Amino acid sequence: MSLPRASQDVPAVDAPALPSGAAHADDAYCWIIGSIISRVGDKWSVFVVRRLAEGTARFSEIRRAIPGVSQRMLTLTLRGLEADGLVGRTVHPTVPPSVEYALSDLGRTLIEPMRVLGEWAFRHRHEVEAARAKFAACLEVDPPRRGVVRGMAAAAAG
Repeated sequence: MSLPRASQDVPAVDAPALPSGAAHADDAYCWIIGSIISRVGDKWSVFVVRRLAEGTARFSEIRRAIPGVSQRMLTLTLRGLEADGLVGRTVHPTVPPSVEYALSDLGRTLIEPMRVLGEWAFRHRHEVEAARAKFAACLEVDPPRRGVVRGMAAAAAG
């Protein structure tokens, strides 16, 4: 499957200028898509979306559901998802204030693609683990050297 080019089947994006480093519209398209994929593909975002797919939750419930996430990282993740319109935040006027998080309509559209990607990762985990082990073994035998490029052809030959 190929992605549409910026000039084909992609709605125009009103932006004052191309992102820093983008030479033309196709680069801008990649920057825009990259920034979104970076957010939704972030390790903690995936866990948050997965938890909120089950329903509304308070901060402490989300934190308990995601082993290893720090309070700061969860706060930053929730803020980013909220800023991108993927998560809604409701503050209830209680003492102390009660805050609940829920997926927005847009956020709910992520559930199925994340499920499919998760199934793919689970199905291919052994192949990925084997590739990682092979790569690590190559590094032990032939550590990176300045000016030497190692690519897929070199890995296929070895």
